[in-house]
Amino acid sequence: MPIMDNDQATTDVLREEARIWLSRLAVGEIRQVELQAFKRWQSASPAHAAAFEDAKRQWQTMKPVIGELLRTNPKIAARHERIARGAVRPVAARRIFLGAAVSAAAAAGVAVVYPPLGLWPSPNEWGADYSTATGEQQAIALTERVNITLNTSTRIRREASASAGAGIDLLSGEAAIDMVGTGTAFHVVAGVGRSVAESGRFEVRNMAGRVCVTCIDGTLRVEHPAGVRRLKSSQQTIYDATSISTVAGIGLEEVSAWRRGELLFRQIPLWQVVDEINRYRPGRVVLAVSSKRSYPVSGRFRIAVLDEAIVQLQHTFDLNVRTFPGGVLVLS
Repeated sequence: MPIMDNDQATTDVLREEARIWLSRLAVGEIRQVELQAFKRWQSASPAHAAAFEDAKRQWQTMKPVIGELLRTNPKIAARHERIARGAVRPVAARRIFLGAAVSAAAAAGVAVVYPPLGLWPSPNEWGADYSTATGEQQAIALTERVNITLNTSTRIRREASASAGAGIDLLSGEAAIDMVGTGTAFHVVAGVGRSVAESGRFEVRNMAGRVCVTCIDGTLRVEHPAGVRRLKSSQQTIYDATSISTVAGIGLEEVSAWRRGELLFRQIPLWQVVDEINRYRPGRVVLAVSSKRSYPVSGRFRIAVLDEAIVQLQHTFDLNVRTFPGGVLVLS
Protein backbone atom coordinates (compact mmCIF):
# COMPACT_ATOMS: atom_id res chain seq x y z
CA MET A 1 0.00 0.00 0.00
CA PRO A 2 1.48 3.40 -0.95
CA ILE A 3 2.17 5.94 1.78
CA MET A 4 -0.65 8.50 1.93
CA ASP A 5 -0.19 12.23 2.33
CA ASN A 6 -2.53 12.57 5.29
CA ASP A 7 -4.88 10.74 7.63
CA GLN A 8 -7.96 11.48 5.56
CA ALA A 9 -6.38 10.00 2.44
CA THR A 10 -5.47 6.87 4.39
CA THR A 11 -9.03 6.59 5.68
CA ASP A 12 -10.42 6.94 2.16
CA VAL A 13 -8.13 4.17 0.90
CA LEU A 14 -9.19 1.84 3.72
CA ARG A 15 -12.85 2.53 3.02
CA GLU A 16 -12.42 1.68 -0.65
CA GLU A 17 -10.49 -1.50 0.19
CA ALA A 18 -13.25 -2.46 2.67
CA ARG A 19 -15.92 -2.01 -0.02
CA ILE A 20 -13.95 -4.18 -2.43
CA TRP A 21 -13.54 -6.96 0.15
CA LEU A 22 -17.22 -6.74 1.08
CA SER A 23 -18.35 -7.05 -2.55
CA ARG A 24 -16.15 -10.09 -3.08
CA LEU A 25 -17.40 -11.77 0.09
CA ALA A 26 -21.04 -10.95 -0.64
CA VAL A 27 -21.12 -12.60 -4.07
CA GLY A 28 -19.47 -15.67 -2.56
CA GLU A 29 -16.80 -15.97 -5.26
CA ILE A 30 -13.81 -16.26 -2.98
CA ARG A 31 -11.32 -19.04 -2.39
CA GLN A 32 -9.93 -20.13 0.96
CA VAL A 33 -6.59 -18.43 0.27
CA GLU A 34 -8.43 -15.18 -0.48
CA LEU A 35 -10.46 -15.53 2.72
CA GLN A 36 -7.24 -15.84 4.69
CA ALA A 37 -5.91 -12.75 2.90
CA PHE A 38 -9.05 -10.85 3.90
CA LYS A 39 -8.63 -11.88 7.53
CA ARG A 40 -5.03 -10.65 7.49
CA TRP A 41 -6.15 -7.34 5.99
CA GLN A 42 -8.97 -6.94 8.54
CA SER A 43 -6.65 -7.63 11.50
CA ALA A 44 -3.85 -5.37 10.24
CA SER A 45 -4.99 -2.51 12.49
CA PRO A 46 -8.05 -1.18 14.34
CA ALA A 47 -8.54 1.23 11.42
CA HIS A 48 -8.84 -1.67 8.98
CA ALA A 49 -11.41 -3.41 11.18
CA ALA A 50 -13.37 -0.18 11.66
CA ALA A 51 -13.42 0.49 7.90
CA PHE A 52 -14.91 -2.94 7.25
CA GLU A 53 -17.54 -2.52 9.98
CA ASP A 54 -18.48 0.85 8.46
CA ALA A 55 -18.80 -0.75 5.02
CA LYS A 56 -21.07 -3.44 6.47
CA ARG A 57 -23.30 -0.80 8.07
CA GLN A 58 -23.60 1.05 4.77
CA TRP A 59 -24.28 -2.25 3.02
CA GLN A 60 -27.12 -3.00 5.43
CA THR A 61 -28.71 0.42 4.91
CA MET A 62 -28.85 -0.19 1.16
CA LYS A 63 -30.88 -3.39 1.45
CA PRO A 64 -34.38 -1.80 1.50
CA VAL A 65 -33.52 0.62 -1.31
CA ILE A 66 -32.10 -2.09 -3.57
CA GLY A 67 -34.90 -4.48 -2.66
CA GLU A 68 -37.42 -1.86 -3.76
CA LEU A 69 -35.46 -1.31 -6.98
CA LEU A 70 -35.55 -5.03 -7.77
CA ARG A 71 -39.31 -5.13 -7.10
CA THR A 72 -40.20 -2.11 -9.20
CA ASN A 73 -37.76 -2.29 -12.14
CA PRO A 74 -38.41 -5.43 -14.26
CA LYS A 75 -35.24 -5.03 -16.34
CA ILE A 76 -32.92 -4.81 -13.35
CA ALA A 77 -34.79 -7.62 -11.58
CA ALA A 78 -34.54 -9.88 -14.65
CA ARG A 79 -30.81 -9.21 -15.01
CA HIS A 80 -30.26 -9.89 -11.33
CA GLU A 81 -32.08 -13.23 -11.60
CA ARG A 82 -29.85 -14.23 -14.53
CA ILE A 83 -26.77 -13.33 -12.50
CA ALA A 84 -28.10 -15.28 -9.49
CA ARG A 85 -28.67 -18.35 -11.71
CA GLY A 86 -25.16 -18.06 -13.13
CA ALA A 87 -26.44 -17.35 -16.64
CA VAL A 88 -24.47 -14.08 -16.67
CA ARG A 89 -21.01 -13.55 -15.25
CA PRO A 90 -20.46 -9.81 -15.61
CA VAL A 91 -17.16 -8.08 -14.94
CA ALA A 92 -19.02 -5.91 -12.44
CA ALA A 93 -19.93 -8.93 -10.34
CA ARG A 94 -17.25 -8.04 -7.84
CA ARG A 95 -18.25 -4.43 -7.47
CA ILE A 96 -19.96 -3.02 -4.43
CA PHE A 97 -23.40 -2.50 -6.01
CA LEU A 98 -23.81 -6.18 -6.82
CA GLY A 99 -22.54 -7.09 -3.37
CA ALA A 100 -25.35 -5.01 -1.90
CA ALA A 101 -27.86 -6.29 -4.44
CA VAL A 102 -27.16 -9.89 -3.46
CA SER A 103 -28.01 -9.08 0.15
CA ALA A 104 -31.19 -7.31 -0.93
CA ALA A 105 -32.28 -10.25 -3.05
CA ALA A 106 -33.95 -11.87 -0.04
CA ALA A 107 -36.37 -8.95 0.15
CA ALA A 108 -37.08 -9.35 -3.57
CA GLY A 109 -37.68 -13.10 -3.36
CA VAL A 110 -34.38 -14.18 -4.93
CA ALA A 111 -32.36 -17.02 -3.43
CA VAL A 112 -29.02 -16.12 -1.83
CA VAL A 113 -25.95 -18.16 -1.01
CA TYR A 114 -24.63 -19.04 2.43
CA PRO A 115 -23.44 -15.81 4.04
CA PRO A 116 -19.69 -15.43 4.59
CA LEU A 117 -18.44 -13.92 7.87
CA GLY A 118 -21.96 -13.40 9.21
CA LEU A 119 -22.87 -10.67 6.73
CA TRP A 120 -26.52 -11.68 7.10
CA PRO A 121 -28.32 -14.16 9.44
CA SER A 122 -26.69 -17.55 9.08
CA PRO A 123 -28.50 -20.90 8.85
CA ASN A 124 -27.75 -21.71 12.50
CA GLU A 125 -30.18 -18.89 13.40
CA TRP A 126 -33.03 -20.33 11.34
CA GLY A 127 -33.89 -22.98 13.94
CA ALA A 128 -34.91 -20.55 16.68
CA ASP A 129 -37.66 -21.74 19.04
CA TYR A 130 -38.81 -18.16 19.66
CA SER A 131 -38.24 -15.00 17.65
CA THR A 132 -39.51 -11.44 17.37
CA ALA A 133 -39.86 -9.20 14.32
CA THR A 134 -38.72 -5.59 14.00
CA GLY A 135 -40.46 -3.50 16.66
CA GLU A 136 -42.00 -6.57 18.36
CA GLN A 137 -41.48 -7.73 21.95
CA GLN A 138 -42.59 -11.03 23.44
CA ALA A 139 -42.98 -12.37 26.99
CA ILE A 140 -42.33 -16.09 27.53
CA ALA A 141 -42.94 -18.19 30.64
CA LEU A 142 -40.17 -20.66 29.88
CA THR A 143 -40.45 -22.61 33.16
CA GLU A 144 -42.27 -22.19 36.45
CA ARG A 145 -39.37 -20.08 37.72
CA VAL A 146 -38.02 -18.42 34.59
CA ASN A 147 -39.75 -15.68 32.63
CA ILE A 148 -38.06 -14.23 29.55
CA THR A 149 -38.85 -11.04 27.64
CA LEU A 150 -37.54 -10.84 24.10
CA ASN A 151 -36.76 -7.45 22.66
CA THR A 152 -37.09 -6.52 18.99
CA SER A 153 -35.42 -8.66 16.28
CA THR A 154 -34.40 -11.38 18.72
CA ARG A 155 -33.95 -15.14 18.23
CA ILE A 156 -33.49 -17.71 20.97
CA ARG A 157 -33.25 -21.48 21.08
CA ARG A 158 -34.02 -23.70 24.05
CA GLU A 159 -30.97 -25.44 25.42
CA ALA A 160 -30.71 -28.14 28.07
CA SER A 161 -28.05 -30.63 29.13
CA ALA A 162 -27.37 -32.92 32.04
CA SER A 163 -24.31 -30.91 33.05
CA ALA A 164 -25.49 -27.33 32.44
CA GLY A 165 -29.19 -27.65 33.23
CA ALA A 166 -31.91 -25.56 31.62
CA GLY A 167 -31.09 -22.54 29.52
CA ILE A 168 -31.35 -20.77 26.19
CA ASP A 169 -29.02 -19.87 23.34
CA LEU A 170 -29.41 -16.19 22.46
CA LEU A 171 -28.69 -16.37 18.74
CA SER A 172 -29.13 -12.64 18.20
CA GLY A 173 -30.90 -9.69 19.76
CA GLU A 174 -31.68 -8.96 23.39
CA ALA A 175 -33.39 -10.85 26.20
CA ALA A 176 -34.30 -10.10 29.82
CA ILE A 177 -34.44 -13.02 32.27
CA ASP A 178 -36.52 -12.79 35.46
CA MET A 179 -36.18 -15.66 37.93
CA VAL A 180 -38.62 -16.32 40.76
CA GLY A 181 -37.13 -17.54 44.04
CA THR A 182 -33.96 -19.58 44.32
CA GLY A 183 -33.33 -22.94 42.76
CA THR A 184 -31.60 -24.70 39.90
CA ALA A 185 -29.24 -22.53 37.90
CA PHE A 186 -30.37 -21.14 34.55
CA HIS A 187 -27.94 -20.19 31.80
CA VAL A 188 -27.87 -18.06 28.66
CA VAL A 189 -25.36 -18.88 25.94
CA ALA A 190 -24.45 -15.96 23.67
CA GLY A 191 -21.53 -16.24 21.27
CA VAL A 192 -18.58 -17.93 22.97
CA GLY A 193 -19.74 -17.04 26.50
CA ARG A 194 -22.31 -18.25 28.99
CA SER A 195 -24.13 -16.38 31.78
CA VAL A 196 -25.33 -18.43 34.76
CA ALA A 197 -27.61 -17.44 37.66
CA GLU A 198 -29.62 -19.24 40.33
CA SER A 199 -31.91 -16.29 41.08
CA GLY A 200 -32.44 -12.62 40.32
CA ARG A 201 -32.76 -10.73 37.06
CA PHE A 202 -30.33 -10.06 34.24
CA GLU A 203 -30.23 -8.98 30.60
CA VAL A 204 -28.10 -10.22 27.70
CA ARG A 205 -27.62 -8.42 24.38
CA ASN A 206 -25.93 -10.17 21.43
CA MET A 207 -25.36 -7.85 18.47
CA ALA A 208 -22.83 -8.21 15.63
CA GLY A 209 -20.51 -10.49 17.61
CA ARG A 210 -20.50 -8.24 20.69
CA VAL A 211 -22.26 -9.47 23.83
CA CYS A 212 -23.27 -7.26 26.75
CA VAL A 213 -24.40 -8.87 30.04
CA THR A 214 -26.04 -6.76 32.77
CA CYS A 215 -27.03 -7.89 36.25
CA ILE A 216 -30.24 -6.15 37.30
CA ASP A 217 -30.74 -7.89 40.64
CA GLY A 218 -28.98 -10.67 42.51
CA THR A 219 -25.70 -12.23 41.37
CA LEU A 220 -24.51 -13.59 38.05
CA ARG A 221 -21.51 -15.53 36.71
CA VAL A 222 -20.28 -14.89 33.16
CA GLU A 223 -18.03 -17.63 31.76
CA HIS A 224 -15.77 -16.85 28.79
CA PRO A 225 -12.69 -18.61 27.36
CA ALA A 226 -10.67 -15.55 28.43
CA GLY A 227 -11.92 -15.58 32.03
CA VAL A 228 -14.85 -15.54 34.44
CA ARG A 229 -16.63 -12.42 35.66
CA ARG A 230 -18.98 -12.25 38.67
CA LEU A 231 -21.61 -9.54 38.54
CA LYS A 232 -23.81 -7.97 41.21
CA SER A 233 -26.77 -5.64 40.82
CA SER A 234 -26.04 -2.66 38.52
CA GLN A 235 -22.89 -4.25 37.09
CA GLN A 236 -22.06 -5.14 33.51
CA THR A 237 -19.44 -6.86 31.37
CA ILE A 238 -18.93 -6.96 27.60
CA TYR A 239 -17.21 -9.65 25.53
CA ASP A 240 -16.54 -10.76 21.97
CA ALA A 241 -14.97 -13.87 20.48
CA THR A 242 -11.52 -13.19 21.90
CA SER A 243 -11.78 -11.03 25.04
CA ILE A 244 -13.97 -10.02 27.97
CA SER A 245 -14.00 -6.65 29.74
CA THR A 246 -13.61 -5.97 33.44
CA VAL A 247 -16.75 -5.51 35.54
CA ALA A 248 -18.20 -1.98 35.37
CA GLY A 249 -20.94 -0.23 37.29
CA ILE A 250 -23.79 1.13 35.16
CA GLY A 251 -27.11 2.95 35.44
CA LEU A 252 -30.01 0.54 35.04
CA GLU A 253 -32.44 3.14 33.71
CA GLU A 254 -30.83 3.23 30.26
CA VAL A 255 -30.25 -0.53 30.06
CA SER A 256 -33.85 -1.54 30.80
CA ALA A 257 -35.62 1.41 29.14
CA TRP A 258 -36.80 -0.84 26.29
CA ARG A 259 -38.93 -2.84 28.74
CA ARG A 260 -40.81 0.37 29.53
CA GLY A 261 -41.32 1.08 25.83
CA GLU A 262 -38.59 3.73 25.67
CA LEU A 263 -35.16 4.38 24.22
CA LEU A 264 -32.97 6.46 26.52
CA PHE A 265 -29.73 8.04 25.31
CA ARG A 266 -27.16 10.05 27.23
CA GLN A 267 -24.41 11.61 25.13
CA ILE A 268 -24.52 8.83 22.54
CA PRO A 269 -23.10 9.48 19.03
CA LEU A 270 -25.78 10.21 16.44
CA TRP A 271 -24.85 7.23 14.26
CA GLN A 272 -25.36 4.85 17.18
CA VAL A 273 -28.75 6.40 17.93
CA VAL A 274 -29.79 5.89 14.29
CA ASP A 275 -28.58 2.27 14.42
CA GLU A 276 -30.66 1.67 17.54
CA ILE A 277 -33.77 3.28 16.01
CA ASN A 278 -33.38 0.95 13.03
CA ARG A 279 -33.69 -2.05 15.34
CA TYR A 280 -37.22 -0.99 16.30
CA ARG A 281 -38.58 0.82 13.25
CA PRO A 282 -39.70 -1.00 10.05
CA GLY A 283 -37.86 0.21 6.97
CA ARG A 284 -34.54 1.96 7.35
CA VAL A 285 -33.14 5.30 8.48
CA VAL A 286 -29.95 6.19 6.60
CA LEU A 287 -27.59 8.80 8.04
CA ALA A 288 -25.95 10.23 4.90
CA VAL A 289 -24.02 13.14 6.44
CA SER A 290 -20.64 12.02 7.76
CA SER A 291 -19.80 15.34 9.42
CA LYS A 292 -22.53 14.87 12.03
CA ARG A 293 -22.13 11.15 12.75
CA SER A 294 -20.35 11.73 16.07
CA TYR A 295 -22.62 14.51 17.38
CA PRO A 296 -23.77 13.54 20.92
CA VAL A 297 -27.46 12.82 21.48
CA SER A 298 -29.35 12.85 24.78
CA GLY A 299 -33.04 12.16 24.91
CA ARG A 300 -35.91 9.87 25.79
CA PHE A 301 -37.94 8.51 22.87
CA ARG A 302 -41.05 6.32 22.81
CA ILE A 303 -40.59 3.13 20.80
CA ALA A 304 -44.22 3.18 19.62
CA VAL A 305 -43.75 6.52 17.82
CA LEU A 306 -40.14 6.60 16.68
CA ASP A 307 -40.95 8.91 13.79
CA GLU A 308 -41.27 11.59 16.48
CA ALA A 309 -37.67 10.87 17.43
CA ILE A 310 -36.60 11.29 13.81
CA VAL A 311 -38.36 14.66 13.62
CA GLN A 312 -36.61 15.74 16.82
CA LEU A 313 -33.21 14.68 15.46
CA GLN A 314 -33.97 16.49 12.21
CA HIS A 315 -34.60 19.80 13.98
CA THR A 316 -31.83 19.40 16.54
CA PHE A 317 -29.09 18.75 13.98
CA ASP A 318 -30.58 20.71 11.05
CA LEU A 319 -31.00 17.62 8.85
CA ASN A 320 -32.94 17.24 5.61
CA VAL A 321 -35.21 14.19 5.34
CA ARG A 322 -35.96 12.39 2.09
CA THR A 323 -38.57 9.62 1.98
CA PHE A 324 -38.28 6.54 -0.24
CA PRO A 325 -40.51 3.47 -0.74
CA GLY A 326 -40.30 0.71 1.84
CA GLY A 327 -40.12 3.03 4.86
CA VAL A 328 -36.62 4.27 3.96
CA LEU A 329 -35.68 7.73 5.27
CA VAL A 330 -32.41 9.42 4.30
CA LEU A 331 -31.07 12.06 6.69
CA SER A 332 -28.65 14.47 5.01
